[in-house]
Amino acid sequence: MDMTWYHNKLPGTVVLCVVLLCCGVERNATADALMVTRAMKATTVAEIYIEEDSVRVELEVGVTDLGGFRNILPDGVYEKLGYDPKPLAERLGLFFGEEWLVGVGGRPLPGRITRMGVRERVERDEVTGEPLPSRADEIETVVFIAIAYSLPGHPTQLSLRPPMKANGAGPAASIGFVAYHMNLPVTDFRYLGGEETLDLDWDDPWYSRFRNRNLKRRFDAPVSAFLYIENFEVRKEIIARPIDLQGWVDLGLTGKDTIRVADQDEMKERVVAFLAARNPVTIDGATPPPILDRIHFVRRSLRRTGVIDPPEDLPTTSATLGIIFVYPVDSLPQEVSMSWELFSERIQIVPSSATDEAGGLPYSLTPGDSVLVWKNYLTNPTSFALVDVALPGIRVVEIPLLSAVCLIGLLGAGILLRRRDRGRAMLVGVAVLSLAGAILLWPFAKVPLPFTGGRAVADSEVERVVGGLLTNVYRAFDFRDESTIYDTLAHSVSGDLLTEIYLETRRQLELRNQGGALVKVKDVVMQTVEAEPIGGGDGFVARCTWNVTGSVGHWGHIHTRINRYDATLTVQPVDGVWKITALELIEEERVTWMDTDDRDFQS
Repeated sequence: MDMTWYHNKLPGTVVLCVVLLCCGVERNATADALMVTRAMKATTVAEIYIEEDSVRVELEVGVTDLGGFRNILPDGVYEKLGYDPKPLAERLGLFFGEEWLVGVGGRPLPGRITRMGVRERVERDEVTGEPLPSRADEIETVVFIAIAYSLPGHPTQLSLRPPMKANGAGPAASIGFVAYHMNLPVTDFRYLGGEETLDLDWDDPWYSRFRNRNLKRRFDAPVSAFLYIENFEVRKEIIARPIDLQGWVDLGLTGKDTIRVADQDEMKERVVAFLAARNPVTIDGATPPPILDRIHFVRRSLRRTGVIDPPEDLPTTSATLGIIFVYPVDSLPQEVSMSWELFSERIQIVPSSATDEAGGLPYSLTPGDSVLVWKNYLTNPTSFALVDVALPGIRVVEIPLLSAVCLIGLLGAGILLRRRDRGRAMLVGVAVLSLAGAILLWPFAKVPLPFTGGRAVADSEVERVVGGLLTNVYRAFDFRDESTIYDTLAHSVSGDLLTEIYLETRRQLELRNQGGALVKVKDVVMQTVEAEPIGGGDGFVARCTWNVTGSVGHWGHIHTRINRYDATLTVQPVDGVWKITALELIEEERVTWMDTDDRDFQS
């Protein structure tokens, strides 16, 4: 054991900080208890790195766990914790030999402390455990300890054991840990509650596994496959490591530790050519040829799967491709199936799922059960037809024809009375009869005549018209073909605005970190509408806010989001129908974003 750490790695000021820290145990213990909810939030966090010839352990020991690590602490801190003095060398022997065990073949490896000190705890994401920026108002002080072990050759197993209580009733510290083999995570953050055995695969660390299945990492399947069934297309998505596909098709990976950017395009072409001819999809009895939509290198975490953009050199053992094939359909199918062909000695289970608007159904494909089947059991599927927005109302004036004749007679009699002196009595009688006739005959013989002063929509209809037009704009993007999108947009948008609306709406719906996948809009809800008629012309200008709810199935997840928009729309009659003729987007706001998935299958 290397003893130089005591003199060179832990100066007196640090010892003093540790002592002061120990004096605050009672104050911090209560707050810490409230934080322990997930393994990455445990009082003590351990990160274990297994490399070619060594094991490196980095510990963040919380104040309340210092007792479990007392035998590795300096004499002053050890005694401050209330323990009787004991030689440091003896305490180190106990710690590395009996308490904190990293062993091979049942024998503990000798450890060497390379660093010890007081620092702020690393703030971690409560789902992934990834480091986050520290928040000044929630800083916690911990003791950081780095330990190195020399590894004899390439052992097939490694044992880990935390310090245990004297009576054997569990660990002496609350330890959340994550282990890496050649930079690949073997497990997600989990609690280390006792001795665990890790089987090491040095040929491909992807397959290194803890024997305790509770320590299984979520993304441990080298290949997974997904079907998405929608109204106008079926998608097949495959996530696979190129190094596993190398068993079926030569991707030039032999002897390479890194997939360089310069080689990635050619590799993608080979993968697409290979997969396009395999794992056929049958839709309502027909087996259409697949159409490549996208292929990307992807990076996965517990929160999301995202496209690696810009490209970068990638480790061969962890590089992962996402491949998407599409099959256009005219309407929602009744039955879709995928026959999986790619199994090997190591790939005996392929996690999969079939997803429709009701959600995803996970399924495990095996050599004896290799067909993923989806049937249309939707009782009330969402209709993707265009909203029927009523034609503009035409102002009509009803002319009471008989009353008009009587009024003409009244006018004529009045004119004659002013010009003639004779026959005035008769003219007065004609005038009286004409007036009476105009009044009595007003409800009868009305003739409708169009009024050319303009077309308008009632205030009560403005919200329905605007909401319908906006819904139709989003509905256009349910289609894949660009010409069909433009044709559908033309039902609700004037020609001069078509390209602008197309580009802006596509930008709003695109998931940039997913290689351009488009969100499918489920609902458009108008929040506010304030309209004013256009001066000197037909139509109106409306200041509107609306919420758009949409989702997209991708990489085994359902991405759902709600966006709010604030804009001014000009709506006018064009070719006999209402259309948006101008749009000014004032504000766009993300209201909610959620990735949902089934925790029982890979994505």
